[in-house]
Amino acid sequence: MTAGARTNLVVMKFGGTSVEDAAAIERTASIVRGRRDKGLNAVVVVSAMSKVTDALLAAAAAAGKGDRKGALEISTGLRARHIATAKELLEEPAFREMHLLIDAEFDALDDLLRGIAAVGELTPRTSDLVQSFGERLSSRIVAAAFAQRGLHGAHVDARDVVITDKQHGKAVPQETHIEARLIELLLPIVEAGQTPVMGGFIGSTLEGVTTTLGRGGSDFSAALVGGGLHAGAIEIWTDVNGIMTTDPRIVPEALRVRSISFEEAAELAYFGAKVLHPATIAPAVDRDIPVWVLNSRNAENQGTKITAHGQPCRSPFKCIAAKRKQTIIDIVSSRMLKAHGYLAAVFAILDRHHVVIDMVSTSEVSISLSVDSHYDLAPIVADLQEIATVKLDRDKALICLVGEDIRGRSGIAAQVFNAVKHVNMRMISQGASEINMSFMIDEENVEEAVRSLHKVFFADPDPSVFDVEALAAKA
Repeated sequence: MTAGARTNLVVMKFGGTSVEDAAAIERTASIVRGRRDKGLNAVVVVSAMSKVTDALLAAAAAAGKGDRKGALEISTGLRARHIATAKELLEEPAFREMHLLIDAEFDALDDLLRGIAAVGELTPRTSDLVQSFGERLSSRIVAAAFAQRGLHGAHVDARDVVITDKQHGKAVPQETHIEARLIELLLPIVEAGQTPVMGGFIGSTLEGVTTTLGRGGSDFSAALVGGGLHAGAIEIWTDVNGIMTTDPRIVPEALRVRSISFEEAAELAYFGAKVLHPATIAPAVDRDIPVWVLNSRNAENQGTKITAHGQPCRSPFKCIAAKRKQTIIDIVSSRMLKAHGYLAAVFAILDRHHVVIDMVSTSEVSISLSVDSHYDLAPIVADLQEIATVKLDRDKALICLVGEDIRGRSGIAAQVFNAVKHVNMRMISQGASEINMSFMIDEENVEEAVRSLHKVFFADPDPSVFDVEALAAKA
């Protein structure tokens, strides 16, 4: 924890399932009350209600295709859902005020959708504005619910605080401006004994144009607020008990990880773990602020603590992640043997198409790359074929084993390969960070490979790192 940290301040982010309806918001209020009862000051960041962002995107897409009726029907359904939730949570006159506010917001959304449909074009800027309504509404309702329950909820428009560049869809936060706005606008609310409530995921440019941080950006918002305020902790409240050794839908006996390092968590998030957004880590690392991943439906569970440095573990790995829907691009050019600039030429093409590479394996004349299958690969392949022969291998998955304790251990690779010797591997890599081992397999073999690896490496879990008691209780 850095000097000057506000150790009694906790930033609490609640995901869509934690604010999806009146019952979920009641649970959220109870959790926040628990923190305040312990003498902590809370800043609350909320996502849109569950499925609302998807619905808003669908409405925007319909309007962009000229389907005004379809877009407005989606908006009408969302309006009714928000009003019903507010009515269940609020008494008069608070409900009447909230009803007017919700109507005003949806009237503005409907006007926006009509405009998009009339033009027949959905721009990134307009898409951000449409999506922003989810967090703008959920944060209003949650703040009002908190106020009525003695939690002194005070709404803060995230767009007044989270300042970004002018990119739309995945805006880059301007942390110096954010910290200044937090100190000016949000900290006085905390010091007055209130509980600020703001939406995650959204921000604005210095000129006040609405932007978004990308899907999963509510985690990022919480980390930016926590970092800017030098908070004592950041809590990510979701619908699982924390970070697990692997997906419990594949391995029912998967264990909760009690503690993990920032570096390990970032690797896991990037390679397919859905619990938190990779960008959440950076602002917390910069200020050495611990991040907790907790379950709003099981608030008594201790969750997972993410810290700058993980504790030693007798198991070499902490977790196994799987990233499906991968395509391998094989690029071969004997013409480039001993030629200078071959790799540079390949990566220049990939950069031009804004392709993110998950794994790479090279020799002097051949390169194998794995990329997400959502990319339109036809134009990429066409450009690569100017300098090489290109082949695509689809329906692959990336398996990644993560753990700081593989550093300096001999024989780990042999154990991994032996555990999945019945599965054909396509590419193999040990990360430069020395905390992950990854390989590519056919997507149909993911579950078998993960189960085999988990059986080998978590047969004797370290109770200081893994929640062994929960597994024993199940048995």
